[in-house]
Amino acid sequence: MSSYDQQCAREFAELQARFDDYFIEMAVECPYHLPHTATFYQALFGVIPERIMELFLASGYRRNGNCLYAMRCEGCSACIPIRLHPSELRLNRNQRRVRQKNQDLEIELGPVVMSPENLALCQKFLSVRYPHKNNLAESYYSGFFLTSIVSCMEIRYRLAGKLVGCAIVDMGENWMNAVYFYFDPDLGRRSLGTLNILTLAEMCQMQGMNYLYLGYYIKSVAAMNYKSRFTPYYLYLDGRWQQMAKEK
Repeated sequence: MSSYDQQCAREFAELQARFDDYFIEMAVECPYHLPHTATFYQALFGVIPERIMELFLASGYRRNGNCLYAMRCEGCSACIPIRLHPSELRLNRNQRRVRQKNQDLEIELGPVVMSPENLALCQKFLSVRYPHKNNLAESYYSGFFLTSIVSCMEIRYRLAGKLVGCAIVDMGENWMNAVYFYFDPDLGRRSLGTLNILTLAEMCQMQGMNYLYLGYYIKSVAAMNYKSRFTPYYLYLDGRWQQMAKEK
């Protein structure tokens, strides 16, 4: 364990003693359609210092709206937090090709907004990729993306002015947290999910951020396991971050 992670673990242990009473367990149907009940260990927060958010991320927690949570599913440990250290990233041939083929895209940074074009693209993405009942873009923005806890931004990808992708990210002094990414499903050949991670890693390097949190790695779910193609990557296993040199 690095000295950074050791320090984070020490500070987080002190936080846990203060915050544990506010966390509850909530059991729901697995959002990744695995054959287990998903149990979210979660609590709602008001505005918190970015260092506190950093400690939660470094301890395997995620954000959903104003809620911080970790998975505590009985009989299942498929959801594994994953992060990159952008300065260490080694691109493979396919990733370099993805970056090259998308040079015609414009990339812009702005606040998280429920604009008509954002909602339209997000709804198209959800309808094609996750066509579940009541899976609505408005609900994703109001209940998931928007937050008053920490600084949150959108990274928008445009093709000839048209919005084709949007990433929602949290940002601190030393870290970036990838909350969600949606894109035009008609542009699958562009591999926009791969492009987005490459873009986030480049932004981290430009801003001197050492840690890029990518959410969960789930080996059996294609939409969640492609993250391990970025090497080296780190998985949060047995209470500590462990480096993985290749896809696990």
